[in-house]
Amino acid sequence: MSLQTAISAPSFLSSCSGYRLKFNPLFFPNFSFSRCRSNRLGRRNFAVFASENSVFTSPEMDKSFDFTSEERIYNWWESQGFFRPKFDQGTEHFVIPMPPPNVTGSLHMGHAMFVTLELLDDLLSSEFLDIDIMIRYNRMKGKPTLWLPGTDHAGIATQLVVERMLAFEGMKRVELGRDEFTKRVWEWKEKYGGTITNQIKRLGASCDWSREHFTLDEQLSRAVIEAFVRLHEKGLIYQGSYIVNWSPKLQTAVSDLEVEYSEEPGILYYIKYRVAGGSRSDFLTIATTRPETLFGDVAVAVHPQDERYSKYIGQMAIVPMTYGRHVPIISDKYVDKDFGTGVLKISPGHDHNDYLLARKLGLPLLNVMNKDGTLNEVAGLYCGLDRFEARKRLWSDLEETGLAVKNEPHTLRVPRSQRGGEVIEPLVSKQWFVTMEPLAEKALHAVEKGELTIMPERFEKIYNHWLSNIKDWCISRQLWWGHRIPVWYIAGKDCEEEYIVARSADEALEKAYKKYGKDVEIYQDPDVLDTWFSSALWPFSTLGWPDTSTEDFKRFYPTTMLETGHDILFFWVARMVMMGIEFTGKVPFSYVYLHGLIRDSQGRKMSKTLGNVIDPIDTIKEFGTDALRFTLSLGTAGQDLNLSTERLTANKSFTNKLWNAGKFVLQNLPSEENVSDWEIMLDYKFDTEESLLKLPLSECWVVSKLHTLIDVVTESYDKFFFGDVGRETYDFFWSDFADWYIEASKARLYHSGDNTVALVAQAVLLYVFENTLKLLHPFMPFVTEALWQALPKRKTALIVSAWPHTSLPRHANLIKRFQNLQALTRAIRNARAEYSVEPAKRISASIVGSEEVIQYISKEKDVLALLSRLDLQNIHFTDSPPGDANQSVHLVASEGLEAYLPLADMIDISAEVERLSKRLSKMQMEYEGLKARLSSPKFVEKAPEDIVRGVQEKAAEAEEKINLTKNRLAFLKSTVLVSK
Repeated sequence: MSLQTAISAPSFLSSCSGYRLKFNPLFFPNFSFSRCRSNRLGRRNFAVFASENSVFTSPEMDKSFDFTSEERIYNWWESQGFFRPKFDQGTEHFVIPMPPPNVTGSLHMGHAMFVTLELLDDLLSSEFLDIDIMIRYNRMKGKPTLWLPGTDHAGIATQLVVERMLAFEGMKRVELGRDEFTKRVWEWKEKYGGTITNQIKRLGASCDWSREHFTLDEQLSRAVIEAFVRLHEKGLIYQGSYIVNWSPKLQTAVSDLEVEYSEEPGILYYIKYRVAGGSRSDFLTIATTRPETLFGDVAVAVHPQDERYSKYIGQMAIVPMTYGRHVPIISDKYVDKDFGTGVLKISPGHDHNDYLLARKLGLPLLNVMNKDGTLNEVAGLYCGLDRFEARKRLWSDLEETGLAVKNEPHTLRVPRSQRGGEVIEPLVSKQWFVTMEPLAEKALHAVEKGELTIMPERFEKIYNHWLSNIKDWCISRQLWWGHRIPVWYIAGKDCEEEYIVARSADEALEKAYKKYGKDVEIYQDPDVLDTWFSSALWPFSTLGWPDTSTEDFKRFYPTTMLETGHDILFFWVARMVMMGIEFTGKVPFSYVYLHGLIRDSQGRKMSKTLGNVIDPIDTIKEFGTDALRFTLSLGTAGQDLNLSTERLTANKSFTNKLWNAGKFVLQNLPSEENVSDWEIMLDYKFDTEESLLKLPLSECWVVSKLHTLIDVVTESYDKFFFGDVGRETYDFFWSDFADWYIEASKARLYHSGDNTVALVAQAVLLYVFENTLKLLHPFMPFVTEALWQALPKRKTALIVSAWPHTSLPRHANLIKRFQNLQALTRAIRNARAEYSVEPAKRISASIVGSEEVIQYISKEKDVLALLSRLDLQNIHFTDSPPGDANQSVHLVASEGLEAYLPLADMIDISAEVERLSKRLSKMQMEYEGLKARLSSPKFVEKAPEDIVRGVQEKAAEAEEKINLTKNRLAFLKSTVLVSK
């Protein structure tokens, strides 16, 4: 596709008959120049057309980078095929599968870190940005690079969204039926499902969208069914009734990841359990936050060494309000005798810990709750009541019967559905499970053997701990949206005993015919698989598995890297590792990079409840994508990052600084028509020691610093220390290049009078700037590409340009020499500021140093004069102090380098003496006032300690200022006397 189709004013192409335009061929790759006549249009004139009609704006014409051009630049990158892997670049590929964001998602700031890291689900994370940094860096390193994008069908989230839409229309899904409801969900997905993808693109994610996948695509659905069948054939999938997290509203089991715990005010209820056969004083008091679950009690437990209750062990307790139902009083070390009353009611059907204890002790299960959160017939009189209404009524009845001891406020850790917000109930339910222990063992060995590296390393402990204590995985969900479980039951048979696992309905029916005859009727399990089941296959199902002969699978599997939030290390990452090893025999990626969460400026997790979720699209409109990306990428791996407007504003300024530097470089390069100067400039090479030593000090310094930076940041890129890369490059560009070298170069460009000297500076400006753009491109792709395109002689786009070479020469001794020049400049600038010398005023100076120092400093006389605002004609270099040293401000810049600035050249001494004398009098009055307060016993004894300390600090500070001012006055007065 030609970029001609992307520009906003196609008529420009046909109006060039009056000009011969010097186009960058990247702008219009298919445009023919032969039709244009011989009139010439300079580069600066072309910038007008470029800004008005092309993808790129130009710093020569625009005061700042135009954020609205970002989408045009992105579309151009994509149209040119830059996001697709280039197989002619080598065999060492770099592949990252995108953690698939929910199709329901609307990207918030927590996700934004993933495109320079990556995106997953509706969780607040910091993924997006680092991944795009990795991808762009490795693409520039010349590797066939693939970022494989896609979205997740998000079973619960999507079904909930559509159910809410139906409720708004006055309908329920059960009224529509499964087929019609599923049809509605697909319609919703087609209409709204692309929102998250568009937002990812807006953040600059350079994914290969031609390979985009959706977890319900035909290919991925085939992979899910194949995985289920193979695991079942190996005996690793089974059906059973166990305790799960249950959502009464959605009426489905939910995964641990979909349960969020919140600290909420609640009540702790103290209830009497009478001892059967005992007197009225024989009872145990139990403290519980959920009294309605007492109908499911199967035992009462105490610690075996708790002397308070030892006499009751082995007896029976009467469960309140159950018409005298008895349960055993047992002892177990699991009970914490120091918590609450030291007595534990065991309700294994409604508490995960009680369930595990009951299984260990062989206790029965008793369920008192229906799937909709109401109590069942086991609850007797409370049958049919909602769980929370039953709690209120039960407590009232306990109070009437004298079984209620007391209740008190208590902070609860409440499990809530991440999607619907309702309180989750632990409930025993018949579900499908995967036996995890044999899978986990292989995943543990992968880290032990170094086949998988987790970064930061400290998260290995979490990974190992979870896999070493893993529970079987509940993979069934009572939903209609998702991958239907490939299990068929036999009509009229016990569904727990007789069922068929097959890859399709036809295959299931064929199996049924063989076993039960032609008259058999079968029906499919109504449940769907946990969304995480399909996500666990993502790194290889997206590359063609179970067909391992596809070109993508052979080329790109195993992948290189997975980047995601540390909060889902075991929910998703570990499962991918287990499934990858199980089905392909290989670990699905070599590295796992875990980022922190993006938090608000107060350090709080972003959530809709707090109302502190920041929309990245709105942020982009205000600050630009590059500023947002750079801000988010400066975090440390595995550490949360607080996002603030101040940080965004600062990095928007950084974008402007880049833009203005580009403007300066462009304005100070030879015109493109000046062929001879360009030939000389392009002949300059900086890749040898010899070429470096031929440069003047300022140029040698900045090139040496650049070469050092390239090595440092390349190493940090390779180690995934992206925060270090950003900070190092920022400091170099802002301080070394912009604040020092650009300013120093003006002495060559404007004051040298020597074209050869100017060309050296121009060559260095271009070399350093273009390499800085390369280093920053993975972080700030839009502004760097725009600046790159504005530079002359570009043969390729920045996104696919070669990464700078490493191990280039640098001269440590010359770096030290320039640092001495910097120290001298700073000393002079500080003296000027201290004496309030007018900025435009040029002053004299005597520079004193050893012969060696004077030799190299004097060669930079023009630079020193320009940066320090010295009178070029009155700078003297010497090895000893000048004759008027007593009348000069003496500066020590560094060891062996000093300066003397004639005071009379800087200020009106008499006027300054008068000004400082008045200032000293005022300061002394203020100081005496502070001392008077401190000498007052009434103040010192009665005033708050922090107030007294504050006055003491002010007095000490005032005393220090007075001494400095006195010294300054003494010096000025002595200078006046000497001059007389």
